[in-house]
Amino acid sequence: MGALFCLLSAAAFGAMAVFGKLSYNAGVSVDALLLVRFGLAGVVLLTVALARGAFRGLSRHAVLVGLGMGVFGYAAQAGLYFSALARIDASLVALILYVYPVLVMAGAVLLGRERASRRRVWALGLALAGIGLVLSGAATGHFGMLGALLALGAAIVYTVYILTGDRADVPPLALAALVCTGAFGSFLLTGLLRGGGGPLLSGTGFDFAPVGWLWLGALSIVSTVAAILLFFAGMARVGPSVASILSILEPVVTVVAAAAVFGEHLTATQWFGGALVLSAVLIVQWPSRSASLSPRQADSLVSS
Repeated sequence: MGALFCLLSAAAFGAMAVFGKLSYNAGVSVDALLLVRFGLAGVVLLTVALARGAFRGLSRHAVLVGLGMGVFGYAAQAGLYFSALARIDASLVALILYVYPVLVMAGAVLLGRERASRRRVWALGLALAGIGLVLSGAATGHFGMLGALLALGAAIVYTVYILTGDRADVPPLALAALVCTGAFGSFLLTGLLRGGGGPLLSGTGFDFAPVGWLWLGALSIVSTVAAILLFFAGMARVGPSVASILSILEPVVTVVAAAAVFGEHLTATQWFGGALVLSAVLIVQWPSRSASLSPRQADSLVSS
């Protein structure tokens, strides 16, 4: 069951970009999407965390760290991700973002937390070559360079977020709830400021088609809450290394779903580049005899 839970989690995370695109098609703005997503997810995760006693024994410092990661880290990453999603295809956003496991590896080596190895150097080279091929579509008009740079920026910010979270001594479920709550607070404040002191959230438009609420609900409940809880359940049964490897299904689901729903397609060169990126992720995360290579799985508790 553990492997099944991890695969379902990856599928739920992979559907997030499609739910986001469908929300945009219903007239939902990026600001409204982010506010509703983290508001709903934060409420549900806080409820689950409280019911399971996940906050028991947490210090004030730990709570502030978790909230701060949401306010300053995950909010920035999500903002970049969904801004990119509004400009380029969902499949390309997913493939560009998924370079983050290799960036985490490179960051951990540079910070002295892990040792360099031939396998990791090969993985980094493959990932960089793959991203170069994926981005080659910019020259042929398949997508805008700004969207590609936003997606790459999301991967970089997410890398910093993971390396910071790796030092946070907070249980995963409690951390997920705090991060979502902190991110919601960040977007709520942004909406209030953009409103110029007028009615609540007047800077964030909610005058979209009613079906938009359906896609926002799916984004919040399926691709955030359910995805996180399924990952925790799966990781508890199979361990972080296997859970990390199974999570590679996420961008595959995004590419397939985007093709089915929106008719998106990649060029042969971009397909090859995406394959190189995913191969690099497998090389980094596949456990070796001497050590497990997965970064602390705080990186997967709120993917994108």
